[in-house]
Amino acid sequence: MLLDASISIQSYIEDCEVCCNPIEVRVEFFDLELVDFQADSIEQ
Repeated sequence: MLLDASISIQSYIEDCEVCCNPIEVRVEFFDLELVDFQADSIEQ
């Protein structure tokens, strides 16, 4: 998974590369450094 540090707070849905189920991803950067990362499965 590639993360874009140019946007300080992000939330998006991405399909799992292994099983193709959707995952909600939330990331936060401060001074281009990753300070928070959460990935939660979205039950179908």
